[in-house]
Amino acid sequence: MKHLLFAFLLGWTFTSNAQWDGNTSPTYPELIEIYEGLAAEHPEIELYNMGPSDYGLPIYLVFVNAAQDSLDSFLKARSGTTVLINNAIHPGEPDGINACLIWINDWIENGKPADIPTVAIIPAYNVGGMMNRSSTSRANQVGPEEYGFRGNAQNLDLNRDFIKMDSKNMWTFAQIYHALEPDVFIDTHVSNGADYQYTMTYIASVRERMAPSLAHLMHDEMIPRLHELSSEKGFDLTPYVHTRNSVPEKGIEVFDDLPRYAMGYASLFNAISFTTETHMLKPFPQRVQATHAFLTSTIDWMTENKEVIELNREEAKEWDMNMSKFYYNYQLQNDSVPMLFKGYEHSYPKSKVTGEPRLKYHRDKPFEKEVPYFNHYAAQDSMEIPPYFFVGGQCEEVIDRLIANNVLMRFADTEERIYASQFRITSFKDGNQPYEGHFLHRNVDCELEEMYVSVKPGDAIIPMNQANRRFILSVLVPDAPDSYFAWNYFDSYVQQKEYFSAYVFEDVAAKMLEEDAHLKKEFEVKKQSDPEFAKSTWAQLYFLYQRSPYYEPTHNLLPVGTINPVEQR
Repeated sequence: MKHLLFAFLLGWTFTSNAQWDGNTSPTYPELIEIYEGLAAEHPEIELYNMGPSDYGLPIYLVFVNAAQDSLDSFLKARSGTTVLINNAIHPGEPDGINACLIWINDWIENGKPADIPTVAIIPAYNVGGMMNRSSTSRANQVGPEEYGFRGNAQNLDLNRDFIKMDSKNMWTFAQIYHALEPDVFIDTHVSNGADYQYTMTYIASVRERMAPSLAHLMHDEMIPRLHELSSEKGFDLTPYVHTRNSVPEKGIEVFDDLPRYAMGYASLFNAISFTTETHMLKPFPQRVQATHAFLTSTIDWMTENKEVIELNREEAKEWDMNMSKFYYNYQLQNDSVPMLFKGYEHSYPKSKVTGEPRLKYHRDKPFEKEVPYFNHYAAQDSMEIPPYFFVGGQCEEVIDRLIANNVLMRFADTEERIYASQFRITSFKDGNQPYEGHFLHRNVDCELEEMYVSVKPGDAIIPMNQANRRFILSVLVPDAPDSYFAWNYFDSYVQQKEYFSAYVFEDVAAKMLEEDAHLKKEFEVKKQSDPEFAKSTWAQLYFLYQRSPYYEPTHNLLPVGTINPVEQR
């Protein structure tokens, strides 16, 4: 098989006489054929069909330096030091596909050293996008000649699907991820946005959301060393150029890696997580080399620091288990630090198309200077972590997703009345257009209401003294940004089922105001302070209806809550 891999690297296909000229990336069938050949020739390389994709073709996992047996290899990955590399979540950004093949070839040529970590590679995650090839869907990108499409077969962006799990791909990914439990996770991409001198940028996990031991290891030790190692290979690194105001000179912001994204999802499980972002305007071969340099530097660092990685991850897991509060809804703060940045000067000449000023970068005028770097996030909300959560058994889509992410639970087998706290939604906002197949709820406000709850057979009781508690909290606390409520899995509970006829309720409303002085005062204050309310007959009657015994008590009440056995009454 070695000669086939060399043929690919030198520019030849294995399925035709067409030539790879350095600006090409394999199709999905060609890519899997390459890995099948590698696995057949080298026992240290294993290839596994891990499950279906949305397209109908499987998603594969490649092991390098594993145990040469499926059960032993997964056991070695979980118990030892492992990196998981995910390629082609956006198949129009295939740099990682080529870089991984080159890295494997280097490893073989260097005698297959066994002291490296277990390297697990998803050759191409978005199979549907890989099969939808063209040379025109990436208008801002230099090469390769052909590439896949960003959307999957359902036209979803799979890098927004890690919580909602709308795709078969994500169900397969969850199986892969939890079977491996990787120490380091890397998702390979190509950037959009500003122009600058760097070929490789990276997104690292938001420090403030990480366990202290991993935050220190990643940001204070690993990242500075990756800068050194990549620079030695000819590629300077900089954080992802997420500009505050169109151009880097006005400030670069740390990207908020929410759990909907691949790396944000991995961070919930205490993986050291990166997204690599090569620069779209650099030639494809150069981008591949930069990705290869980042992957090689990461694996080299992991090889030197296996014990440190394992120790710090164990400390992180212990820190998770000892958390008494869950902090969430992190917002970027306005304080910044200076960061040395290599960019290009820019101007705003008159557009020949629109006649308006347009942004233009001047590559003949490079600069190296300090720019503001906004790198500090702070949590806006928190809640005490309860001993248990409960979820109504009728919420099968939610329970199935919890189980797919290794959440332990028991199911009630008898009806029982318990004292609990149940989430009630008080307000939320939706966008005007669908977002990845959903109308994502934003600006959610909710309350925990203490009450007696009837737990019925089939309801899920979820203990919080378990490993994946940050995932549980992130999806079950309704006002967390990527909660299952935010992704519309509880929408029926915020839909009112009963209303009133105004001409009938008029008399009831009048009697309520006559008999309740406090209510009448509240009503009058509302009319005086809200002109729109004062002009709306319906709004005034509905205000009173909500405070009457006829208003349904379950409106906006989610079948999700917390249980504290000590407080049972």
